Amino acid sequence: MKAKDVLGLAKDRGAVMVDLKFMDFVGLWQHFTIPLAELKEEIFEEGLGFDGSSIRGWAEIHASDMLVMPDATTAVMDPFMKDPTLSLICNIVDPITKEAYGRDPRNIAIKAERYLRSTGIADTAYFGPEAEFFIFDEVRFDSRPNASFYEIGSSEAAWSTGKEEGNRGYKVRYKEGYFPVAPLDSQQDIRTEMCRVLADVGIEVERQHHEVATAGQAEIDFRFNTLVKCADNLSWFKYIVKNVAWRHGKTATFMPKPLFGDNGSGMHTHQSLWKNGKPLFAGDGYAGLSELALYYIGGVLKHARALAALCNPTTNSYKRLVPGFEAPVNLAYSSRNRSASIRIPMYSPSPKAKRLEFRSPDPSCNPYLAFAAQLMAGLDGIENKIDPGDPLDKDIYGLSPEELKDVPKMPGSLDEALDCLRKDHKFLLKGDVFSEDVLETWISLKMDKEVNPVRLRPHPMEFALYFDI
Repeated sequence: MKAKDVLGLAKDRGAVMVDLKFMDFVGLWQHFTIPLAELKEEIFEEGLGFDGSSIRGWAEIHASDMLVMPDATTAVMDPFMKDPTLSLICNIVDPITKEAYGRDPRNIAIKAERYLRSTGIADTAYFGPEAEFFIFDEVRFDSRPNASFYEIGSSEAAWSTGKEEGNRGYKVRYKEGYFPVAPLDSQQDIRTEMCRVLADVGIEVERQHHEVATAGQAEIDFRFNTLVKCADNLSWFKYIVKNVAWRHGKTATFMPKPLFGDNGSGMHTHQSLWKNGKPLFAGDGYAGLSELALYYIGGVLKHARALAALCNPTTNSYKRLVPGFEAPVNLAYSSRNRSASIRIPMYSPSPKAKRLEFRSPDPSCNPYLAFAAQLMAGLDGIENKIDPGDPLDKDIYGLSPEELKDVPKMPGSLDEALDCLRKDHKFLLKGDVFSEDVLETWISLKMDKEVNPVRLRPHPMEFALYFDI
């Protein structure tokens, strides 16, 4: 779609406003809106100015003038605005140099695709995330110098069996939420509405279902796409899930571990490389993989601890990544075995279906940064022929400590992951995809705004453990 086509679409759909969306450094969509009359063809070449000084992780106030550059290929009608509103996803450009802004996550993902093509290894990287989430009835939380608490409300939750008002007894037991029918699954219609709205913005849904945890854990899988387009789609996905839940009087969260004692929300990420329309991961090696695919796995496993800083980027992420529980923390690969951090799905014998599934990431990540980083790790594995070692086809959760001692593990905390990124990031700098500035800013932002604020506050459980000490 070109600029003139966007204007035609807006006219055909009766748009009166245009919403310009872009991704902040941490991973939340930001936006501002202009009347349709202000959308001229030249804006797609010249951009629109805005003040970026208040965007997390971006320029300081002395260098805050920026341009949004709408991407004409992303034009759709926003499904939630009262007045007909055209939506465009934008890239960020420096107004003086006219160069892509280095800390714009979408620009980084675009550079990753460009670097892939420059290597000659492949011309396309496909990504397909499975972003789990929760739909709650309500949530309350606060953190003060003298008090801290959170409380989640869900009529479906196992802890609500004693609720007096409107209780009809059908509650999803802890860890028994995988595939029950109604009335245990109380959110089928909400998820279906999410699927229909996703289709309205051009995202092809493959399936939806209740997930393992109580209290409305859900999964909606949408079809894979190229790296940048998939990150665009995941951004739409989170926006749609949250807003459909909101208009039903509920609230949705992609927080990795909102509940103690039940499953958290992961984002298993399927990926493969193609060239000239042909899949490159299919071969006659282990699990039907090519040598190139095994090298890609070797790169992801080698750099997985550094990847965690971008793919599991919150302190809460590491409440899910705990040895012996639901998330794969042991850095190994296997066919079918879901306890390995990398799994090779075996659903189909078709070469086109051959892919790997990286199971450690979670949906709190910035998709542009996370997908770009995974691709760069895999390409490093191919370029350096990194051997992934032998597959681990046993149930890792059932192995003894002696059997596991030589299997590397994901970091146990965000600050450990950030330290891994400090020590291992040269693979991200190839092709100027990431920069030292981007990574230093990311580490500093995460330490100052997340790690230290959580580290400095007493935890309610500490009162239970230590108040009478």
